[in-house]
Amino acid sequence: MMTDSAAIPVNLITGFLGSGKTTLLRRLLASPALTRTAVLVNELGEIGLDHLLLRAVDERTVVLPSGCVCCSLRSDLSAAIRDLLSQRERGLLPPFDRIAIETTGLADPGPILFTIMAHPVIRHHVRLGNIVTTVDGVNGHRTLARNPESIKQVAVADRLVITKTDLAGADSVEALRHELRQYNPGAPILDSVDSLDPDTLVTRDLHDASGRLQDAARWGHLGLGSAGLDSDVGGRTASRHSNDIATLALTFDEPMDWTAFGIWLSMLLHRHGEQVLRVKGILQVAGVPTPVIVQGVQHLVHPPMHLERWPTADHRTRLVFIVRGLDRRQLERSLAAFNRLGTRTGSAA
Repeated sequence: MMTDSAAIPVNLITGFLGSGKTTLLRRLLASPALTRTAVLVNELGEIGLDHLLLRAVDERTVVLPSGCVCCSLRSDLSAAIRDLLSQRERGLLPPFDRIAIETTGLADPGPILFTIMAHPVIRHHVRLGNIVTTVDGVNGHRTLARNPESIKQVAVADRLVITKTDLAGADSVEALRHELRQYNPGAPILDSVDSLDPDTLVTRDLHDASGRLQDAARWGHLGLGSAGLDSDVGGRTASRHSNDIATLALTFDEPMDWTAFGIWLSMLLHRHGEQVLRVKGILQVAGVPTPVIVQGVQHLVHPPMHLERWPTADHRTRLVFIVRGLDRRQLERSLAAFNRLGTRTGSAA
């Protein structure tokens, strides 16, 4: 089995219909840093990769059959990845060390992430890299209000890119930024009119030391104050939206028992995975001098990652949840109860 550092990163480029996914991917693939990238696309995407782009990445581009990779095409997605890996090993394709997947605009990213992270074969060869979500600067407000898929796309993102800002007023773009921070306070929000380099969007992820510390520091600032839910998330009150999506920041002063936390999180995602759009956290684990990063998307949890040092002077456990219809107090009470029961074991990550 490959280690995470040796596994091929898979980047997901997602976003709602007409939000500029293909344009962004075209810009990224033009960079020399991403010349060794295989691309998977849907042929019936709302824009699709044009023939010029397909020729630019030649044999390493796979056009999946008609349909959506998050639904009937999950088997086609896993088969396409396995085929790419097989052909690479046999020397039948130009070498590649990264895979980019462009989804259809209506895709729920959850099942796609499950395929990448949990497929019994491909999960030993690839790992999930940064998820990049494009948001239409002109129509983003209406899209988020009317389409739950777009909220999921925003919630799971590691990087958010607002497109068409040159066509939208500055006040409208700032209001959209505010709304995006409510759904995903931990993701950097970038402007497509700026120079977007691959390091910023895809190559610098949690498996890169500098990117890992930056992200950890960013998450850490989301849960300030005393133990429990902080009333301020990213400079804004954590509000419950009309669609019942809420951002919850939990902070704990006492070190976490690793075994108890693992059992608690597994039980939470097993029972309420569909309602947990995203979880990120920095844990102060009992008996471990440096922090542990945890991440989850719906029913899936990334392998924990150890940092070499704390990114800030604050060494408390901080967890950020993006949830639908879950009660913050119940989450906090249940985790605290599990942690109290587990402190007798003194187990480490």
